[in-house]
Amino acid sequence: MRISFLSFFLLLVQGIQGQSVELKVFSFDEFMSRVIEHHPLARQADLQKSKGEAYVLKARGNFDPKLQSGLNQKYFDDKTYYSFLNAGLKIPTWFGIEFQGGYEQNNGQFLNPENSNPNDGLVYAGVSLPIGKGLFMDERRATLKKAQLYQESTIAQRQSLINDLLYNAGTAYWDWFAAFNSTQIYSEALELASTRFEQVKRSASLGDRPFIDTLEAGIQVQNRMLLLQQAKLDFANATALLGTFLWDEGLIPLEVGDNTVAPSMQETSSLKPSGSYFIQLDSLSQFHPELIQYRFKIDQLEIDQMYKREQLKPTLNLKYNALNEPVNGDVFSSYSVNNYDWGIEFGLPLLLRSERGDVRLNNIKIQESEYDLLSKQQIITYKARAALNDWQMTHEQVTLYKKTVQDYSGLLAGERSLFSNGESSLFMVNSRETGYINANIKLVELLAKNRKAQVSADYALGVLGAN
Repeated sequence: MRISFLSFFLLLVQGIQGQSVELKVFSFDEFMSRVIEHHPLARQADLQKSKGEAYVLKARGNFDPKLQSGLNQKYFDDKTYYSFLNAGLKIPTWFGIEFQGGYEQNNGQFLNPENSNPNDGLVYAGVSLPIGKGLFMDERRATLKKAQLYQESTIAQRQSLINDLLYNAGTAYWDWFAAFNSTQIYSEALELASTRFEQVKRSASLGDRPFIDTLEAGIQVQNRMLLLQQAKLDFANATALLGTFLWDEGLIPLEVGDNTVAPSMQETSSLKPSGSYFIQLDSLSQFHPELIQYRFKIDQLEIDQMYKREQLKPTLNLKYNALNEPVNGDVFSSYSVNNYDWGIEFGLPLLLRSERGDVRLNNIKIQESEYDLLSKQQIITYKARAALNDWQMTHEQVTLYKKTVQDYSGLLAGERSLFSNGESSLFMVNSRETGYINANIKLVELLAKNRKAQVSADYALGVLGAN
């Protein structure tokens, strides 16, 4: 097969369009770069970081200072029964302490004496402190800690989404590569069969060949035409699938151009895994995005456990407010340490069955997640090792089969020489040629399998698009 497919493809396109078309080789690296840069799923993966930041912002909102006020009055029969005015500010803190301050003014003819205060009202400032339940962990702190863990896990979530996307894209590319080069091989094979058919017809008309040879040569043309049609169909479908991964700025879907071709099999070499890939197996649990997400899940459950254990403690809250009457707008002129109000709140369920049940159930969830992590780690490690073994083996197969293709080429060349000298039959030439064609198809399939094995290895290790 001396005629190159690129030349044949140019002639084919020129015959259809009547003009020359410049072919553009679409490399694997260029394709993957375009996918990760413009594909909607890649954009979606990039949103994970913003999503994590939003969760943290929402959780921090539980610690926002809160300004509040209230006015409650009653008038009846031209009398002011009561008027309650209270306005203040509460400031929660990370340590569970809540600071508060404000102003209250109460008056009325039927005011409860305990609510009485000076005519100018009272200014208060104080603190509320849980020294039992909620001292070391409360719902606000648990929510924020889990949100911060989620924010960290979004990096692994993004990598996991990118990893899945590029695996599917990479597999589609090398299927497209195999379909393209198979079409090349069958196109060249058809041209050779057509040329031989014409030669055999001329020889038969001159009496140099039996006319039955023309029948056999014609059958070869028909068979190879059928193979080429199937190859073109496979290439068209592979091209359509490849196009689903191509997008432009503004999320505009693209198609593979008619002048876009895959690299030829002669320009594509097989690859083998370097030693660094096998080293990564030992630290797989440290960087694989799926395993990282499992660990974050366990960490979040540990925070839940801290909070649930805190619920086993009794409620014991202390509250203290310093009080003072403002005089002519001066809050501190008449301040005395003897003016204050304080309180204590205590509560404890006698059996704590609900709280103990929550602790026990959450502990079971932690154990289940740890077992899941161990199982998932074993499965991922196996898949990564199998993918690396497959990658290494396909490289050796390609190296071996290149020699096989050369041997088939030598057999074909020798058979053609014998046929030219009248020492062989058309059947033998066709047989040798079919063997050579099938060997080239097999080599293309092995090349594609080798490159897909590389994609599978990177996917199993979770590093596709990580750099």
